[in-house]
Amino acid sequence: MSDRYDVTTIGETMLRIGTPPGQPLETATSAQLSPAGAESNVAAALGGLGRWVAWCSRLPDNPPGRLIANVLRRSHVDLTLLEWCPTGRAATFFVELEAPPTPVRVTYDRAASCAAGLSPDRIDWVRLLDTRLLHLTGITPALSTACRATVIEAIRRAKVAGVPISFDVNYRRKLWTPDQARETLLPLVQQAELLFIGRADARDVFGLTSPHPNDLLKALADRTGAKNVVLTVGSDGVVAWLDGSIIREPARPTTILDRLGAGDALAAGVIHGWLEGDLAKGLRYGTALAAKALRTQGDIVTCPPSELESLIQDSSDRPQR
Repeated sequence: MSDRYDVTTIGETMLRIGTPPGQPLETATSAQLSPAGAESNVAAALGGLGRWVAWCSRLPDNPPGRLIANVLRRSHVDLTLLEWCPTGRAATFFVELEAPPTPVRVTYDRAASCAAGLSPDRIDWVRLLDTRLLHLTGITPALSTACRATVIEAIRRAKVAGVPISFDVNYRRKLWTPDQARETLLPLVQQAELLFIGRADARDVFGLTSPHPNDLLKALADRTGAKNVVLTVGSDGVVAWLDGSIIREPARPTTILDRLGAGDALAAGVIHGWLEGDLAKGLRYGTALAAKALRTQGDIVTCPPSELESLIQDSSDRPQR
């Protein structure tokens, strides 16, 4: 294995506490524990695909923190860049799953977590940037002033080092307002080699409302300046602006068991294709992994390379065009 990472990432991972499907939290008598974080979800999916990945963050040196770390290690995520905190807490969130169209109910308890104390002066930048790609999201800069400074510094240093940046907007209304997100994120996404964004985030954060995905995609490319833009359009799949060309990949039919983590799985698949030098194939990887994530309990999807190849080749798993 090369000493150079394929992908590194920075962000908070929470402890997910999920009640059995259809059972309200108020009356629950049991729950499932698992880690969940946009950046580490991507890292874990890529680790399962054989990529050499590292996740940079902070965790408390206590049972919840070690649970999170143990699962990520089993997902082949390198934790060399992880800072262990002698005191403090891991963020948590509670998940109540219902069958569509009832929305998933999520209750966060993440204030003052160890990860919110991420700081630029405590990161091994040389090791973090010894990578083919740095993956970031719009969640981390919303967590705290220190986290925002860390993401800004990461992008500055990556540009100096010539390391390409992947950025998933991942707007979270519970963390900040659209205006706050726009002011912070616009100059950050302008540095991205790969930009991931959903239709709702294009509207809420960047004020772009075109009903036609192609027009919206062009407007996003113009507004953000990102080289490649991947726009998720719900059940219609993804539409991507790849070096000036528009490519569409429909969503794949699947059974919906757990709707959390599908966007991160899609990002991991696209990044996997980018690392192979084939972004168009990455879209196929992404939609296949997203479909698998929807039928997988928990935020992390595990899929070895041979299974992923069979998923994109199996006609029974191909969407109707």
